[in-house]
Amino acid sequence: MKHLVAALLLAAGLAAAPVAATSARAETIVLASTTSVDNSGLLKHILPVFTKATGIEVKVLAQGTGQALATAARGDADIVLVHDPEAEAKFIAAGHGILRREIAWNDFLIVGPKADPAHIAGGKDAVAALKAIYAAKAAFVSRGDASGTDALEKRLWKAAGLNPAGQDWYKDIGGGMGAALNAAAGMEAVTLTDRGTWISFRNKRDLVEQVSGDPKLINRYDVIQLDPVRHPNIKRAAAAKFAEWLVGKEGQAAIGAYRLDGETLFHPDAKP
Repeated sequence: MKHLVAALLLAAGLAAAPVAATSARAETIVLASTTSVDNSGLLKHILPVFTKATGIEVKVLAQGTGQALATAARGDADIVLVHDPEAEAKFIAAGHGILRREIAWNDFLIVGPKADPAHIAGGKDAVAALKAIYAAKAAFVSRGDASGTDALEKRLWKAAGLNPAGQDWYKDIGGGMGAALNAAAGMEAVTLTDRGTWISFRNKRDLVEQVSGDPKLINRYDVIQLDPVRHPNIKRAAAAKFAEWLVGKEGQAAIGAYRLDGETLFHPDAKP
């Protein structure tokens, strides 16, 4: 009889085990993010802090901003973290987003080879630098991936009144920030990069910072919550908790604490 009771208890325990494991499994949300917050290492730094505080895990789809917004528009993400104000405004106007908040900023800069064929090193005017690059036909690597960085580059060329597309010296790679920096390093070319990825990038070779400090190069990062009416299948509550954490005291502290080689990569800037 004792053996029968023990067997029944064992069987009941085994049957219940998968249920218990399932209930203990952490909730997961999908974040469609710009590549720069991923390539720079920021997400690897802050997401474990968020998960420890909330039990919510975050799966990252790192893409150019345009691709990230398209992913969310298809309903394949629960929340978005990007850095292209114009594309973000269109995304919200199309009814996909309901709340956009800035979480941090850094800046873009133009980097290039020490030889500086366009003579732009030390400059603080991004448009003037592009005019000099165009005149010198200096090799230039463009991401060409509809990212926030790519969108800014196109706006700067437009402000300069120039269109480099199709020029032999203008290389459109259709890739992420890391790929663009690798290409620029290998080709001894100029490119536009966000500071976070630049600081964390190790394959600089002969590349150096050439142009920075232009107000046009300020780079703001926004978290956007999706409209649950338009996207009823999103994990609304968990996504909202992540957004609130990013703009809250703990998330802002985690962002500001991320440093490499003594340098701050992102400046927390959430508005109360």
